[in-house]
Amino acid sequence: MEEEEIFSHRNLQIRTILIPTHHHGPSAQKKLKMRLLKVATCNLNQWAMDFDCNTKHIKESIAEAKQAGAVIRLGPELEITGYGCEDHFLELDTVTHAWECLKEILLGDWTDGILCSFGMPIIKGSERYNCQVMCLNRKIIMIRPKMWLANDGNYRELRWFTAWKQKDQLVEFLLPKEISEALGQESVPFGYGFIQFQDTAIAAEVCEELFTPIPPHTELALNGVEVFMNASGSHHQLRKLDVRLRAFIDATHTRGGVYMYSNHQGCDGGRLYYDGCASVVVNGDVVAQGSQFSLKDVETVVALIDLDAVASLRGSISSFQEQASCKTKVPSVAVAYNLCMPFNLKVCLSIPHKIKYHSPEEEIAFGPGCWLWDYLRRSGASGFLLPLSGGADSSSVAAIVGCMCQLVVKDIANGDEKVKADAIRIGNYKDGQYPTDSREFAKRIFYTVFMGSENSSEDTRSRAKVLADEIGSWHLDVSIDVVVSAFLSLFQTLTGKRPLYKVDGGSNVENLSLQNIQARIRMVLAFMLASLLPWVHNKPGFYLVLGSSNVDEGLRGYLTKYDCSSADINPIGSISKQDLRAFLRWAAIHLGYSSLKDIEAAPPTAELEPIRSNYSQLDEVDMGMTYEELSVYGRLRKIFRCGPVSMFQNLCYRWGARLTPSQVAEKVKHFFKYYSINRHKMTVLTPSYHAESYSPEDNRFDLRQFLYNARWPYQFRKIDEIVSELDVKNVAVQESGDHEKMVAASDGVGGMGVIAAGSGNPKVGF
Repeated sequence: MEEEEIFSHRNLQIRTILIPTHHHGPSAQKKLKMRLLKVATCNLNQWAMDFDCNTKHIKESIAEAKQAGAVIRLGPELEITGYGCEDHFLELDTVTHAWECLKEILLGDWTDGILCSFGMPIIKGSERYNCQVMCLNRKIIMIRPKMWLANDGNYRELRWFTAWKQKDQLVEFLLPKEISEALGQESVPFGYGFIQFQDTAIAAEVCEELFTPIPPHTELALNGVEVFMNASGSHHQLRKLDVRLRAFIDATHTRGGVYMYSNHQGCDGGRLYYDGCASVVVNGDVVAQGSQFSLKDVETVVALIDLDAVASLRGSISSFQEQASCKTKVPSVAVAYNLCMPFNLKVCLSIPHKIKYHSPEEEIAFGPGCWLWDYLRRSGASGFLLPLSGGADSSSVAAIVGCMCQLVVKDIANGDEKVKADAIRIGNYKDGQYPTDSREFAKRIFYTVFMGSENSSEDTRSRAKVLADEIGSWHLDVSIDVVVSAFLSLFQTLTGKRPLYKVDGGSNVENLSLQNIQARIRMVLAFMLASLLPWVHNKPGFYLVLGSSNVDEGLRGYLTKYDCSSADINPIGSISKQDLRAFLRWAAIHLGYSSLKDIEAAPPTAELEPIRSNYSQLDEVDMGMTYEELSVYGRLRKIFRCGPVSMFQNLCYRWGARLTPSQVAEKVKHFFKYYSINRHKMTVLTPSYHAESYSPEDNRFDLRQFLYNARWPYQFRKIDEIVSELDVKNVAVQESGDHEKMVAASDGVGGMGVIAAGSGNPKVGF
């Protein structure tokens, strides 16, 4: 029989449930003096607003956890609705449907004998909270609202939720009428606190809270909490995983404890790819780690832990003992229930293992590859179409699609029936056939098109064809000269003039217009082929057009508005040119596309101007800056929040050994001029996979204006003043011949020299 007890906390009456003891009684615990706890955390590929899909995955993860013998199951943040609902969180329907799904789970046997933490939005009074709902044996034990919301970069949680601010108490939350009647439970403790079982104490720490200056686990550990459950919605970014894992390790290294981490994995409807890595950390050691990139919808990670190891570590740290003795008391909910099992030689404890990290090149292959698969299978499309120029960027996209095909075939061979069913549907297989070869699968779902003009070289045409053959795509070689000529003839009929390229005596305006018309014709042709080629080949559905502009081109604005950069989605739109070139070298070997080696070695060129014996168009010459310099500008502008003046000051330190202040000033002015006059292009930038912290994408990540005074009169004047001051100082120093004064004069540039010198974050990589 279940019983109800009234307990008092700060004069507030709250009902809670006394759950019958499970596994064994307290006396057995004391006698055997060992507490073994089996826990399960998971990666779930949820889809924002698809409640059927999300509930199904939640149930599958619980079933896997129970089958493994776990007594705790942790799911990701906002798993019932999906994390990426954005303004759908403002709709009452979204909250109502979340409660309905939770009710469905609790009315079944899913939570029998296992503590489950579910993420969902909850409205209390007039406030909406991002909550973890902890349930056991078909009852809600406690609701934990998030206290510190993610509100930077890609995250806007304060737009949709309120942070819970009442740290000193748990309050009574009246359950919605339908939930209350179905569960036979009127209310539940709501707020910041922990659950005190008879044999251990457990608490939630939700995503962003781990990364705050004073994270909750600090005082929770002093209050005796041994198991921390972090439900998260953390996206992939190149070289970011180490930061996350270090946080788990640090949380338990000096305080002791078990840290469980659960995350979304996949594309849930937007630009982000959530990269999983569900983990369990014990006393600073990783004892279980899930995959970072996977096509699986559900992945459950299980660990068996000796909680006495936590108690032993804490007892051995004198400072921990002293601080615990004068701690701030955190409210708790008492539950008469045992979670642990006693000493048992038939089971094996989870032991520390080496953390799995992917190289940046692998991250570029697997992250966007998995993201593309989710987008393809959920969009209703039948495949992808890529304008393949034979250059580094479009070839990188082609290689990523090829990697996606390899992952699909590999997972099918490993017995993943869900991936198999999706591949059969998308590839239009019949009579029991399914993909067994990545090249054959690519032929069914991937079109590549070389759209050449009189300005295209035979080298790029050949490279595109060879790469398409290696990947297996259905490849077309099309000339657009007739269409370009038709446009120019129409223009000549209207105006009586015909524009010329610069190498043929034309002006800059003529030269740019002739380049833009080629690029825009390619966009129109790409979308026409994507919609009609499936019809031509008697295939169902439509194909998605893939873009291939990189993050540096977006930052500089080195792309034509509404050209081939305008596509349905772009898997490399937030990846730097330098990282893409490293990826091409890696993929030539590890993906088996050997032609990528030659593609990487070729100088970047748009091939939009005529090739002459004394002239060949080159990207870096056109831009007036190198891709390496663009990466530096991008990181200073976004990551270190530098305007023109502070960027100039930083780069005087960075480049002072080879450039004068005047030369640095000209480079900074040149960048900001073209950044500002091209910023408007970011408003129509193709939705891109987010992978880089200096992305200029302005729809979600880089929220800055798009109409600038491109002359930057005030800022550039300040730079000129500093340059003049430095010139005067340097002349005086040179005349005196005083070396120490010369050093002091260069130090007088001021600003953020330590950052620019690269001695701060070693992963900045200027």
